[in-house]
This record gives sequence, structure tokens and C-alpha cells, in this order.
Amino acid sequence: MENLTEYVEKQASLCQQHDVIDKELYARYGVKRGLRDENGQGVLTGLTNISQIIAFKDVDGQKVPCDGQLLYRGYDVQDLVKGGKGKRHIFEEAAYLLLFGELPTEAQLSEFSSVIAESMNLPTNFTRDVIMKAPSVDIMNSMTRSVLTLASYDNQATNLDIDNVLRQCIGLIGTFPMMAVYGYHAYNHYENDGSMYIHRPDKDASVAENILRMLRPDMKYTELEARVLDIALLLHMEHGGGNNSTFTTRVVTSSGSDTYSAIAAALSSLKGRKHGGANLQVMNMMDDIKEHIKDYHDEDAIEAYLDKLLNKQAYDHKGLIYGMGHAVYSLSDPREKVFKSFVEQLAAAKGRDEDMTLYNNIEKIAPKLIAKERKIYKGVSPNVDFYSGFVYEMLGIPRELYTPLFAVARIVGWSAHRIEELVTTDKIIRPAYKSLVKYREYVDRDAR
Repeated sequence: MENLTEYVEKQASLCQQHDVIDKELYARYGVKRGLRDENGQGVLTGLTNISQIIAFKDVDGQKVPCDGQLLYRGYDVQDLVKGGKGKRHIFEEAAYLLLFGELPTEAQLSEFSSVIAESMNLPTNFTRDVIMKAPSVDIMNSMTRSVLTLASYDNQATNLDIDNVLRQCIGLIGTFPMMAVYGYHAYNHYENDGSMYIHRPDKDASVAENILRMLRPDMKYTELEARVLDIALLLHMEHGGGNNSTFTTRVVTSSGSDTYSAIAAALSSLKGRKHGGANLQVMNMMDDIKEHIKDYHDEDAIEAYLDKLLNKQAYDHKGLIYGMGHAVYSLSDPREKVFKSFVEQLAAAKGRDEDMTLYNNIEKIAPKLIAKERKIYKGVSPNVDFYSGFVYEMLGIPRELYTPLFAVARIVGWSAHRIEELVTTDKIIRPAYKSLVKYREYVDRDAR
């Protein structure tokens, strides 16, 4: 290993030398870096009936920023949340909608919820032999390993019939919470010397309730806690189809690969720091802000420190206020708008009013500062991840589980897109790359 370390340190400069590409060439050849144009608009790569993001409206032929909307199969997520007021299984109701294309009746939802609950069941000794075998602080890696290992327990793993793929997807929707929570407990026990407890899911509980039940030593939770987590899962389960991990799902699916491989690839995409770790970045930033701001009501002090963040004079010196703005939305993120009222309810119940004041003041001040400092063509507003980490913290969810919880929600969207890709497209996704290679004469080994 010492030889390998020395070798790669020496050879890395060759990669830097031969793999760099002049950014001007992207414009010359009309290549959209990151599959996005200069305004951040994604390049069309497919069609979908599953969800839609609305961030602009047409006014007299002009594209004008508007308050954002997120539609699941045509239904506004804000209406889905309002319609679920006072009810359980909000996550399951939206999951049924995304998978099957229509809202369930009470009987259909009850049946589907029961099927999900029955699917919260890992193979015999799987927790011991797979999840606990090599515990890691990176729970996403643990989940990916678990998903790939599950394929070996499925004698129909490579069968692409829709009913079989649907069986596999529902099974993963049911077991993802267990993989995430058990993966954390294994890490916390073996690496942090914490107590080990593996609570079995309750077949009569919702997915959100079971997450809290399995995570907590006493298995107890309040109705408000479960409801807020239920809403958080609903808001994170799907996002227009054009995000990196969903596109990864469709790319792998298009090759004819199996469900476990496609979902493992999606997990690997989501764990990337530019994708699924946004709420963790917000929480780390908030830790830093709290160290420097003592009076959360002092708007002048908050503005001064946020200005330092923007000018790369504080925190990670990247010039970003995490949780502000979004690659897709313009004037507002509809998920944040619907989520905030639940955040406020939970903060009040947990005695976190002072923290809520700080969040509110940052939400008020940051967009104005960003608009003043940067050239903004579409407006700036907080996104859902500005608050989701705060909610998870209030629920006592450890930070190692923030991105895995994102996966617990997004597995539904991935599943819906995998099925749509199999039903509709039946063509491998194979984009083109402009080659900059120039022919070189071969030099004999002895003459190099």
C-alpha cells in the first residue's frame, strides 16, 4: 500500500495534464456542461408523466419567473398535504399516486399500506450478516451494499416483467427505512461504542412512524413528530425527473439492468455532495453562524455575517449561503412553503422558538443580500433543505441519517421512473461526446 500511495501521488499530475479541457470549447461546440444551458435550464433528455416542476410562466410570449409548483401525476403537492390534514400514511398515499398514476381510495390506500408494512422484512440474519458486518459512518454506502446483496436472495432478480419489477420496488420501499436505521445503529455501536438495539417495525404503523420507532430506544413518538416526518418524506420523494439520481436510475434501467443495480446506482448518485447532502451543509453552516451570532433577533449582526459568507470571508469560504436558491425554482420552492408551517409547529412544541427566529431572519435577509451581490436572473428564495435538517435535528435524528432519509423518500420516485422507462422507452440512453482527440503516431517502446 505504501508503494501504491507513492505511485498515485506521482502519477496524478499526468491525469491533471491530459484530462483538462478548455471551458471555451464547450461554448464553441454547443455542448451544455452538466446538461444545462447558461441559464441553468436542463437539456431535454426524455418525457415523463410522473411529475412536473413549474418555475416560470408565459406572459405575452416572455418567460417570466413565478412561484414554484411541484405536481405529482398532475396533483399539486401542497394540495396533497392539505388533503392529508389530520390523517396518517401521507407518504404511502403519495407513493401509491406516483407508482400507479391515480389517487387511492380509502380501501386501496389501506391495502397498499399493508403491503408496504409486510415488505418491511429483511431475509433471515440479513441484519447481522450484511448490515452489521462492516459498519460505516457512510450509511449510504451501507445501504448500497445491502441493496446489491438483496439481489442474491431474489431468484427473479433479473426478470424485467413489470409485475416483478413492481414487486422488487415495493420491497425496497419497505426495507429502505430498516437498512438506513439499522445501518446507523451498527455504526453507532461498533464505531461510537453506543448501545445496540434493533427494533422490529410495527405492521400497523406508517413508514414515518416506523422510522421513529426503530430509531429511538423507547420506540415512542408524538403524533406531531410522525406527521412532520411524514410530510418531509412526501416532499422529498420525487422532483421532476431531471435530477441526477433519477436520471441515473433511467440510464441504468435503459441498459436492461436489474432493479437492484439501478437503485444501487441511484443511491451512489444521491450521496454525492452536490446532490443529496444539501440539508447537512445547511446544518453545518448554521452551527458556524450560531458560534458568531449570539442574539438571534439582531438583524444587523446577522446581515453582517451573511455578507461575510457571501464574500468568502467566513465558514467554508465558498461564497455560498446554503439552503438559499435552487437550480430549478425561481421565486419560491413550493416544498419549502408548505413545509415551513410544520417546522414552526414542531419548533414551538420542542421549545426551539429562538432557533426559529434565527431561521426566519436568515430567510428574510439572505435573498436580499444575494440579489444585491450577485447577478440573479430568476430570484432567490429558501429551498426545502433550508429547514429539513432543522426538522431532523428536532426529531433527534442523527446527521449521519440525513441523506439516507432522503433516499428513503426518493426510492419511490426512482421506482416510478424505472417502471415508466421500462414500459415506454425501451431504448438504451447513449449520449454523444465531441472528441478532441488528435491522431498521434505510435512510438515503439524502446524509443520512448
